Amino acid sequence: MSLDIYQKLAQHLDDLPAGFPSTESGVELRILRRLFTPEEAEFALHLTLFPEEAKVISSRAEIAPEEAAQRLDKMAKKGLIYSIERDGKLPKYMANQYIVGIWEFNVNNLDLDFIRDMEEYLPTLLHEAWKVPQLRTIPVGRSLTPQHEVLPYEQAEELVRAQNRFVVAPCICRREQSMVEKGCDRPEETCLVFGTAADYYLRNGLGRLIDLEETLEILDLAEKAGFVLQPSNAKKAVNICLCCGCCCLVLKNIKRHPKPASMVSSPFVAAVNLDTCEGCGDCVDRCQMEALELDDNTVALDVDRCIGCGLCITTCPTESLAMVRKPESEQPEVPRNMIEAAMKLGQARGKI
Repeated sequence: MSLDIYQKLAQHLDDLPAGFPSTESGVELRILRRLFTPEEAEFALHLTLFPEEAKVISSRAEIAPEEAAQRLDKMAKKGLIYSIERDGKLPKYMANQYIVGIWEFNVNNLDLDFIRDMEEYLPTLLHEAWKVPQLRTIPVGRSLTPQHEVLPYEQAEELVRAQNRFVVAPCICRREQSMVEKGCDRPEETCLVFGTAADYYLRNGLGRLIDLEETLEILDLAEKAGFVLQPSNAKKAVNICLCCGCCCLVLKNIKRHPKPASMVSSPFVAAVNLDTCEGCGDCVDRCQMEALELDDNTVALDVDRCIGCGLCITTCPTESLAMVRKPESEQPEVPRNMIEAAMKLGQARGKI
């Protein structure tokens, strides 16, 4: 029996590095039918992860370049594909991976059925497709001391200062959790986007332009609100997600793993000084992964659950917690850019 167009599109998305695996329930096909018209699904099969002008894609699709350009613009506005537009040059278009990509770009199109489908699908997506992390964890700034040897791409402020365009967007996870009355009271508008990705967000009404000062203020908010900093898994980051363990779909699923540390890319881990710990429990409340617990009035740390976010460090009244760099053999290799990161993920899944 021949595959219908949505099954073909699902296969096409699963062949991309981040994957789109099938399920017994077919929830992934329900998601695609919700997002793509049959015509859009057929046309999406002709896009790759290489940015191309409309005339190139139109040749593969065997339609007129003008019609292709119209379809591509419409699909980019719907968050189904990605577009790059620079002054004086024709737009280029490329396939969107489902996460990070199509899902996040539909933050303004959520409804309860879409949320339920996504909640059902994400565990399969993360288990089957995320063979290496798409995001990584870096410590909140105040958890690091001047004595730390920290590389620029391991520091949120340095990542930000290397950019020249800044957009802040709503966190899709906190928005969808609030819609099903499971959310928290943390701020929603916290996702930071940079460079050409910032341009895409602005063109499609997904976020608002901010300056460097406001961007740094949002990073300061991370420590106060108890957010985990998760930039894209590349030295040249295009975004930083500010995530909470109660709402973030990625963190929630990582938390269910017996060893969350194995699921993230992080250069640091917490360490406890038992001689000075007074067992106040502040750090236990702050930990997003339940890596800390009180044991006989002192804190016990499960290093297999620690993702190196540093949130436990900043509220310890006795300074009994510190960030330490993992041994060199355990240091994650951070790709140079998003193209290299996608290649690495594709190789891990046997797609390249």
